[in-house]
Amino acid sequence: MQTLSRRQREIFEFLRDNYDQFDQPPTLEELCQALGMASRGSLFRHIQILINAGLIESFTGNKHGGIRLTEKALQASGQSDDSIPFVGVIAAGKPIEAIENVRYMVVPEELKTEYPCYVLQIKGDSMIEAGIFDGDWVVIEQRSYASNGEIVVALINQSEATLKYLEQTPTQILLIPANATMTAMSYRPEQIQIQGVLVGQMRRHRSLTK
Repeated sequence: MQTLSRRQREIFEFLRDNYDQFDQPPTLEELCQALGMASRGSLFRHIQILINAGLIESFTGNKHGGIRLTEKALQASGQSDDSIPFVGVIAAGKPIEAIENVRYMVVPEELKTEYPCYVLQIKGDSMIEAGIFDGDWVVIEQRSYASNGEIVVALINQSEATLKYLEQTPTQILLIPANATMTAMSYRPEQIQIQGVLVGQMRRHRSLTK
């Protein structure tokens, strides 16, 4: 592989280490700002060298375009298009503290979307009538908005996370369980931050007999 300069390695390592922090592959302008570089032309020259080295590639999957890691670079860093971050446990019941202990899980392409996704494991039984059980893994499309009726990851008061149906008005947000024995939780809009929407689900089946 072509020898990289200190600046080129810095750019590559930034993209690698922040791979999951961007909703979409970053543009040259976004990279300039994030890296504190004043010259877009200088960044472009470094980008061309990283492209020639097979480490990054141009992305044209949206109207803004951008720069992303190649499959070669993803595999070298323990990531690939088939694996997405597993960031811990989330409550389907009483809210519990969100745990972020990032590792990667291979997820079938059919369970993801074209946007950044991550995996959470369910703890609790408040969503059982939606077919989501304790111990299941859910695939979440990372975004900060959702429509009424969608199942969302909601961060409550910047400290606790839960998985619930969403119903929202300008003055109230309801987080609604899928369990007839439980009641909805009501919050002011400023108390809730949407962190993603459910798009897939996985379950392990184990025999109870040996």
